[in-house]
Amino acid sequence: MKNLICLSVIMALSTTYTIFDFNSKSDIKNWRIINDAVMGGESTGSVGLNLDGHAIFKGEVSLANNGGFSSLRYNFKKIKLNNYSKVILKIKGDNKNYQFRLKSKSTNYYSYIKSFSTNGKWQEIEILLSDMYPSFRGRKLDKPNFSEDHIEEIAFLIGNKSNESFELLIDEVRLN
Repeated sequence: MKNLICLSVIMALSTTYTIFDFNSKSDIKNWRIINDAVMGGESTGSVGLNLDGHAIFKGEVSLANNGGFSSLRYNFKKIKLNNYSKVILKIKGDNKNYQFRLKSKSTNYYSYIKSFSTNGKWQEIEILLSDMYPSFRGRKLDKPNFSEDHIEEIAFLIGNKSNESFELLIDEVRLN
C-alpha cells in the first residue's frame, strides 16, 4: 500500500501538460507573427513547418526606424497551472539569444519574460514560472514576478539590439 501511495505521488508530481506539440500535421494558423512594424520598424519574421514537422520561426531583425524585434505568438483558451511550476521548451536555435514570454491574460499590455540562449543543437530549456519577470516594451516593470494561476498566451521573441538573421526550430512547449 505504501508503494502504491508513493507511486501515485511521484506520478502526480511528474505530470506534464503539452501546450503545443509541433508535427507534420500541426495546425499552426493560430500562431502569429508580430514584428516591430507595429512601431514603424522594418524587421521581418515568418513561421512554417519543416519536413520533420518542427515549427520554423525565422526572419531578419532590423534596427532601422527604431525597430529591433520579431516575435511569434500563440493565444489559447485559459490553461490552469494547477501544480505546474515550469515551462519546458524543446528547441533548436542558431546560437542566438531569445526570450520566452507569457501572459496570464492575452489582453494584458505587458508580458512575463525569461531570456534563453541557443547552442545550435536540440535543447530542452527549463524555465521556472516564478523566474519570469514583467516587462513592457523592453523595460522591466515594478511588479512581482509571475505568480498567476493560469495563462492565455505564449510567445518567442528575438531582439538582441543588432541587425541579424535568425532561425529557431520549435518542437514542443509544455508545462511541468
